[in-house]
Amino acid sequence: MFLSKLFLPITKNLPSDAKIKSHQLMLRAGMIKQSSAGIYSWLPLGLKVMKKIEQVVREEQNKIGAQELLMPTIQSADLWKESGRYNDYGEEMLRIKDRQGREMLYGPTNEELITDIFRSSIKSYKALPQMLYHIQWKFRDEIRPRFGVMRCREFFMKDAYSFDLNDTNAEISYNKMFFSYLKTFKRLGLQAIPMSADTGPIGGDLSHEFIILADTGESKIYADKNIFNINIENYDFEKESLKKMRTDFSSLYAVTDEKFEKKNFDKEVLKKNQVMTKGIEVGHIFYFGDKYSEPLNCFVDNQDGKKNSIKMGSYGIGVSRLVGAIIEAKYENEIMKWPKSVSPYDVVIIPSLSKNNKENLTKSIKIYQYLKKQNIDVLLDDVDESMSQKFKKHDLIGVPYQIIVGSKSTDTKFEFKEVNSASSILNLDEIKLKLKN
Repeated sequence: MFLSKLFLPITKNLPSDAKIKSHQLMLRAGMIKQSSAGIYSWLPLGLKVMKKIEQVVREEQNKIGAQELLMPTIQSADLWKESGRYNDYGEEMLRIKDRQGREMLYGPTNEELITDIFRSSIKSYKALPQMLYHIQWKFRDEIRPRFGVMRCREFFMKDAYSFDLNDTNAEISYNKMFFSYLKTFKRLGLQAIPMSADTGPIGGDLSHEFIILADTGESKIYADKNIFNINIENYDFEKESLKKMRTDFSSLYAVTDEKFEKKNFDKEVLKKNQVMTKGIEVGHIFYFGDKYSEPLNCFVDNQDGKKNSIKMGSYGIGVSRLVGAIIEAKYENEIMKWPKSVSPYDVVIIPSLSKNNKENLTKSIKIYQYLKKQNIDVLLDDVDESMSQKFKKHDLIGVPYQIIVGSKSTDTKFEFKEVNSASSILNLDEIKLKLKN
């Protein structure tokens, strides 16, 4: 992509409610545009990042055998009345009626709908276990949407659901998803710590939030600092390894403010190891057993022919929220640096241009064509601006690698650097290897 052709409405004028860096930087970089309170249009740069996050999430879900489907955004109120949650959920639920007067809602979550799909399709224990997921827009009518995509009314979310015959098997599914989430966040360049948390309106008695440290986070967290040293590479998806992983994490104190009790914190964690800070929730998992299967009559025939209610769990990752969370975790001194896995482009070519000398642009186009043939996603800044303006702009966009075509370049070697790091002079093959590794 040539920068002159990219739809990139960079702006300096920010709304007064843009209080945190992710909100400010996403608006300034032309990643999003507010449509109404808590609702945003995702512009090309922002959408590209979000789609890359979505793909990482999808790949990690597929690795544990979860199967993707797609449920609608609009749901019938009848299912929610059947489960008993229609009146209990609260004003966050956007309730509507169709032209026939039938009560509908814009789905804030999908426990009811997925249970209905399952109960109409699976009748025997032999089909278990099952994991189903989708990645879809959700709507929750937040009373005070704020912080840009971090707390908005319309958001893009992965939600998955597990179906098992008994609690023992359900725990295996829970552990698989627990581990999958840790692997997902690591691929996104984040260290997310699982914290014991309340179940909220989802229900159940077992729940973990996955939290990344950030001063702008809404969650207060209390933890033993040793939990940050657990290496997930020491585990795999084998049943006993998953069990050990859960035990290792559970043995160290880590809770959100809803679960915090000071006397327990002081009793279980040495003063020198106590961490009290803020964090951003990037994922949430729940085990709620038969909370939905019982009222919705979701049963299978077990080995002896008797009806057995399904044991269920649900597992959410805020895909759009992660865009803001990554920014909060990675920005430094107004410089945004995307992890390679989700960067909108792999590298940007920045030539020094002048009206009377097109040599650097010609060199840059040749580099661009070479890298495109290597399946490297490259952005070429062909806009006639000063180099200081270019660097400032690309610090904002946050592409992690730059090729600078200027006074230090020759016909075969070019200045190559990682953002906010020292540069080196490399030929194209060397640059290719750097970008491929």
